[in-house]
Amino acid sequence: MELSTILQPECTSCATPGSKKKVLELISDLAAAQYPSLSSQEIFESLVAREKMGSTGIGSGIAIPHGRLTSIVHPIAVFIKCEEAISFDAIDKQPVDLLFALLVPADQCQQHLSTLSSMAEKLSDKHILKQLRKASNSTELYQVITA
Repeated sequence: MELSTILQPECTSCATPGSKKKVLELISDLAAAQYPSLSSQEIFESLVAREKMGSTGIGSGIAIPHGRLTSIVHPIAVFIKCEEAISFDAIDKQPVDLLFALLVPADQCQQHLSTLSSMAEKLSDKHILKQLRKASNSTELYQVITA
């Protein structure tokens, strides 16, 4: 699946959220603004429920928060670059500055796992990470992540 089919430019942002809760709220708000059938509260609750099972901070300043929603029929992605890294309880105990959030239909478990896997692989590329961290605005960020 091409990332540009699930990640809209409007769901890509350079921000300074300040905390894990605030960045999950930002992700929820960005997704809900683009998909009016969703409530930001529903999205936020799904992300928080997953975080309660264990942090989605995978190390190297990266987190991949995700959740399942019964109210959607196709995956939705949000990509955030934090101007200042935030504490995210990552496995390496390091703060996070890049977050790829994925919301998937509750009944599409296999697609969910393959999309998470391909994003984790993309974010393990040091060249891509360097470009993402150099991006100075949302447009550049979107171009790098969807290239």
